[in-house]
Amino acid sequence: MRLWTLHPQYLDAQGLVAVWREALLAQKVLLGQTRGYRNHPQLARFRVLDCPVAGIASYLAGVHAEALRRSYHFDASKIVAPRWLGKIEATTGQLAYEWTHLCRKLALRDPARLAEFSNVEIPEAHPLFCVVEGGIVSWEKI
Repeated sequence: MRLWTLHPQYLDAQGLVAVWREALLAQKVLLGQTRGYRNHPQLARFRVLDCPVAGIASYLAGVHAEALRRSYHFDASKIVAPRWLGKIEATTGQLAYEWTHLCRKLALRDPARLAEFSNVEIPEAHPLFCVVEGGIVSWEKI
Protein backbone atom coordinates (compact mmCIF):
# COMPACT_ATOMS: atom_id res chain seq x y z
CA MET A 1 0.00 0.00 0.00
CA ARG A 2 1.39 3.40 -0.98
CA LEU A 3 -0.63 6.45 0.00
CA TRP A 4 1.50 9.09 -1.65
CA THR A 5 2.23 12.33 0.14
CA LEU A 6 2.97 13.74 -3.31
CA HIS A 7 0.24 15.51 -5.24
CA PRO A 8 -1.55 12.96 -7.46
CA GLN A 9 -0.85 15.13 -10.53
CA TYR A 10 2.58 13.49 -10.73
CA LEU A 11 1.26 9.93 -10.94
CA ASP A 12 1.00 8.09 -14.22
CA ALA A 13 -2.27 6.37 -15.13
CA GLN A 14 -1.23 3.13 -13.41
CA GLY A 15 -0.17 5.00 -10.28
CA LEU A 16 -3.36 7.05 -10.09
CA VAL A 17 -5.57 3.98 -10.39
CA ALA A 18 -3.42 2.16 -7.82
CA VAL A 19 -3.55 4.96 -5.26
CA TRP A 20 -7.34 5.21 -5.68
CA ARG A 21 -7.72 1.49 -5.00
CA GLU A 22 -5.25 1.51 -2.14
CA ALA A 23 -6.91 4.50 -0.49
CA LEU A 24 -10.28 2.77 -0.81
CA LEU A 25 -8.71 -0.25 0.90
CA ALA A 26 -7.34 2.07 3.61
CA GLN A 27 -10.85 3.44 4.08
CA LYS A 28 -12.15 -0.11 4.63
CA VAL A 29 -9.37 -0.79 7.12
CA LEU A 30 -10.14 2.39 9.05
CA LEU A 31 -13.84 1.47 9.06
CA GLY A 32 -12.97 -1.93 10.52
CA GLN A 33 -14.34 -3.73 7.47
CA THR A 34 -11.28 -5.86 6.75
CA ARG A 35 -8.74 -7.79 8.75
CA GLY A 36 -5.81 -7.29 6.39
CA TYR A 37 -3.57 -4.22 6.49
CA ARG A 38 -4.82 -3.21 9.96
CA ASN A 39 -1.28 -2.49 11.09
CA HIS A 40 -0.01 -0.98 7.87
CA PRO A 41 2.45 1.82 8.73
CA GLN A 42 1.05 4.27 6.17
CA LEU A 43 -2.21 4.37 8.12
CA ALA A 44 -0.46 5.87 11.16
CA ARG A 45 -0.92 9.45 9.98
CA PHE A 46 -4.67 8.89 9.64
CA ARG A 47 -5.10 6.97 12.90
CA VAL A 48 -3.87 9.95 14.96
CA LEU A 49 -6.72 12.14 13.68
CA ASP A 50 -9.90 12.63 15.70
CA CYS A 51 -11.77 11.06 12.78
CA PRO A 52 -9.43 8.85 10.71
CA VAL A 53 -12.19 7.93 8.24
CA ALA A 54 -12.82 11.60 7.46
CA GLY A 55 -9.07 12.01 6.94
CA ILE A 56 -8.92 9.21 4.38
CA ALA A 57 -12.09 10.63 2.79
CA SER A 58 -10.23 13.90 2.25
CA TYR A 59 -7.30 12.00 0.81
CA LEU A 60 -9.63 10.16 -1.57
CA ALA A 61 -11.27 13.46 -2.54
CA GLY A 62 -7.87 14.81 -3.62
CA VAL A 63 -7.22 11.73 -5.74
CA HIS A 64 -10.73 11.94 -7.18
CA ALA A 65 -10.22 15.61 -8.13
CA GLU A 66 -7.10 14.66 -10.09
CA ALA A 67 -8.98 11.81 -11.78
CA LEU A 68 -11.71 14.25 -12.84
CA ARG A 69 -9.10 16.67 -14.17
CA ARG A 70 -7.84 13.84 -16.40
CA SER A 71 -11.39 12.81 -17.40
CA TYR A 72 -11.14 9.49 -15.57
CA HIS A 73 -14.31 8.05 -14.11
CA PHE A 74 -13.62 7.20 -10.47
CA ASP A 75 -16.81 6.59 -8.48
CA ALA A 76 -16.97 9.32 -5.81
CA SER A 77 -19.84 7.52 -4.09
CA LYS A 78 -17.23 5.09 -2.75
CA ILE A 79 -15.98 7.85 -0.45
CA VAL A 80 -18.15 7.10 2.56
CA ALA A 81 -17.45 9.93 5.02
CA PRO A 82 -17.60 13.69 5.07
CA ARG A 83 -14.24 15.30 4.35
CA TRP A 84 -11.90 16.33 7.13
CA LEU A 85 -11.15 20.03 6.83
CA GLY A 86 -7.77 20.01 8.56
CA LYS A 87 -4.27 19.41 7.25
CA ILE A 88 -1.82 16.68 8.13
CA GLU A 89 1.80 17.67 8.48
CA ALA A 90 4.16 16.06 5.99
CA THR A 91 7.90 16.54 6.10
CA THR A 92 10.17 17.84 3.39
CA GLY A 93 12.28 14.70 3.78
CA GLN A 94 9.28 12.44 3.22
CA LEU A 95 8.25 14.39 0.14
CA ALA A 96 11.79 14.22 -1.26
CA TYR A 97 12.01 10.49 -0.56
CA GLU A 98 8.69 9.83 -2.31
CA TRP A 99 9.67 12.03 -5.24
CA THR A 100 12.82 9.99 -5.81
CA HIS A 101 10.82 6.78 -5.45
CA LEU A 102 8.17 7.93 -7.94
CA CYS A 103 10.75 9.16 -10.44
CA ARG A 104 12.36 5.70 -10.45
CA LYS A 105 8.95 4.13 -11.12
CA LEU A 106 8.13 6.62 -13.88
CA ALA A 107 11.51 6.08 -15.55
CA LEU A 108 10.47 2.47 -16.10
CA ARG A 109 6.70 2.78 -16.63
CA ASP A 110 6.19 6.17 -18.26
CA PRO A 111 9.35 8.08 -19.24
CA ALA A 112 7.28 10.67 -21.12
CA ARG A 113 5.38 11.54 -17.94
CA LEU A 114 8.65 11.80 -16.03
CA ALA A 115 9.94 14.20 -18.69
CA GLU A 116 6.89 16.43 -18.12
CA PHE A 117 8.13 17.06 -14.60
CA SER A 118 11.86 17.35 -15.33
CA ASN A 119 11.92 20.95 -14.08
CA VAL A 120 10.30 20.13 -10.74
CA GLU A 121 12.79 20.64 -7.94
CA ILE A 122 10.35 20.65 -5.04
CA PRO A 123 7.19 18.67 -5.75
CA GLU A 124 3.80 19.71 -4.43
CA ALA A 125 2.10 17.68 -1.73
CA HIS A 126 -1.36 16.14 -1.91
CA PRO A 127 -3.86 18.86 -0.86
CA LEU A 128 -4.48 17.10 2.47
CA PHE A 129 -0.93 17.78 3.61
CA CYS A 130 0.94 20.88 4.74
CA VAL A 131 4.68 20.59 4.36
CA VAL A 132 7.01 21.24 7.28
CA GLU A 133 10.77 20.83 7.61
CA GLY A 134 11.90 17.40 8.64
CA GLY A 135 13.32 14.07 7.60
CA ILE A 136 11.78 10.88 6.35
CA VAL A 137 8.98 9.80 8.69
CA SER A 138 9.49 6.88 11.04
CA TRP A 139 6.79 4.69 9.48
CA GLU A 140 8.36 4.78 6.01
CA LYS A 141 9.97 1.54 4.85
CA ILE A 142 13.27 2.48 3.24
